[in-house]
Amino acid sequence: MAESDVSKYRMVVIGGSAGSLDVILRIVSEARQLTHVAFVIIVHRSKSADSILADLLSTQTPLLVKEVEDKESIMPGIVYIAPPDYHLLLENERTFSLDASEKINYSRPSIDVTFESAADIFGPALVGIVLSGANADGALGLSAIAAAGGYTIVQEPVTAEVDFMPRQAINMTRVDAILEGEEIGGFLEVLLKKA
Repeated sequence: MAESDVSKYRMVVIGGSAGSLDVILRIVSEARQLTHVAFVIIVHRSKSADSILADLLSTQTPLLVKEVEDKESIMPGIVYIAPPDYHLLLENERTFSLDASEKINYSRPSIDVTFESAADIFGPALVGIVLSGANADGALGLSAIAAAGGYTIVQEPVTAEVDFMPRQAINMTRVDAILEGEEIGGFLEVLLKKA
């Protein structure tokens, strides 16, 4: 991809819960050429969850897929997954930080925590996506991304397996695109290649 074909965006944060896995798999599959962007996926899962999510996503893309480690540097071309039972934050020096503080919206990792932290660091170079889920986590974080000048995408609630999370996001913030789950990956590929 020529440098002039690369967009201003440098990070994509994706938050989902119940019913979001198929859409995440599709997005990762269609993002295979987007090596100038770091992807961060925050999915609600129990602390007993193993690394099967990283293994599953790895089958869909040639990009490196890995669970985040504390103080790890943020690099483009990698799909990062928030580990279970930790909030995932981004630090000013563009590294990740893991935090075991109280659950937010009954969740750790909290989508809001990561989205707000990423908005502080990446501002208008950030794309935030809220997918299917059963609570309001992600709505406030998506608002922070919009306020920082980032691009916001929400899965069309009618197509979400569990529509509560996307509905909350739409109700709380200005959303740039509301798309069916199967459309998000292709749309993202075009958005991230724009000059």
